[in-house]
Amino acid sequence: ARERIEYLLDDGTFNELNMFVENRSTSLGMDEKEVPGEGVVVGYGTIEGRLVYVYAQDFTVMGGSVGEAHANKISEVMDLAVKNGAPIIGLNDSGGARINEGIDSLNGYGEIFYRNTKASGVVPQITAILGPCAGGAVYSPAITDFIFMVDQTSKMFITGPSVIKSVTGEEVSAEDLGGALTHNQVSGVAHFMEASEEAALDNIRRLLSYIPDNYKEEPAKLEIQDDPGRSTEELKKIVKENPQKAYDVRDVIDVLADKDSFMEVQPYFAQNAVVGFARLNGRSVGIIANQPQHLAGCLNIDASTKIARFIRFLDSFNIPIISLVDVPGYMPGTEQEYGGVIRHGAKVLYA
Repeated sequence: ARERIEYLLDDGTFNELNMFVENRSTSLGMDEKEVPGEGVVVGYGTIEGRLVYVYAQDFTVMGGSVGEAHANKISEVMDLAVKNGAPIIGLNDSGGARINEGIDSLNGYGEIFYRNTKASGVVPQITAILGPCAGGAVYSPAITDFIFMVDQTSKMFITGPSVIKSVTGEEVSAEDLGGALTHNQVSGVAHFMEASEEAALDNIRRLLSYIPDNYKEEPAKLEIQDDPGRSTEELKKIVKENPQKAYDVRDVIDVLADKDSFMEVQPYFAQNAVVGFARLNGRSVGIIANQPQHLAGCLNIDASTKIARFIRFLDSFNIPIISLVDVPGYMPGTEQEYGGVIRHGAKVLYA
C-alpha cells in the first residue's frame, strides 16, 4: 500500500496520518489479532505540486477488510480533503466488510458512503481498483467520479462466483464476472482499463491535470506549442461530403484539440459516443461527440448514461463543454424501449 502511494505522489511528499490507530473489537478473536495500521494507509501529499489526499487499502492485513477504525481513517482523510478543497484518491484492494466486527463494520461503510455523496461535485474523487474488491468495497468507488482498473488484476463484484453458483446455479469465472474488461466494456462501471498498476497510477496523475482542485476553481492552463490560429484543412478529408459514409470522430478531435491532449473516458463502453478531456490553447475542455463508426452514431441507453454523467462532472468543475454532433437520433427497437430509453435518454437532455 505504501509503495503504491509513493509511486503515485511526488517524491518525498507523503505525510501519513493515524498510523497507530487500533480497533476496539473483542469479538471473534479480534482482541488477539495484530492488525497493522488497521489495514489502510492514509495521508496527504502532492501531485505535480498540487495537494491531494489519498488512502490505500492493504490486502496483506486481513484482506484489506473494512472495520470500524479502518473506515474512520478513510472518513477522516475525506473530511480533510473537502475542508481543504483538494482531490481525494482511493487505492482500493479490499475483500469488503470485516465480518469479525459485525454492525460496526457496516456502520463504517455507511460513514464512507455518506462522505462520498457529500463530496460529490465538491472535490474530485478518483478510485483505482488494484485487486479483488467485493461487496461494500465496490459501492464507494461507484459513487466516485472515475474508476481505474488493471487488466487481469482488478475485480469488482457484489457477490463472487461461488456465491452466484450456490444461489442461481450460474458458473462464471471471477474475470468474466467482474474483471477490468467486463466493467469497462459491458457494464460501464469503470472508466479506464490499464495494462499495469504503474500505468493506472500514471494516468491518475494525467487525469488530474485536466481538472481543478475543487468546484470553486478552474483547471490550470498549460503552455502549448500548437498555434491556436492554425488552419485545419484536414477536416475536409476526414468528414466526408456523403453523409452515408462513416468516419472516426476521434480524428476530428485530434485535429481540433492541442496536439496529443485528448484523454478519452470510457473508450470501450457505448462506443457510439466518444467523451473525454482535451485542451484548446492550453485550456482544459470536455468533449462530447457522436461516433458515426459505431451504430451510425445513434444514441441508446448506454451512450445516454455515459454522456449525461460526463456532462454533470464537467458542469460541477467549471470545465467548458464542446459538442460534436452527427447523430441520426435515438436507437429504435423493443430492447431499447423496454430498457427505458426514454428515461435514460432524458438524462442527456437534463444534463
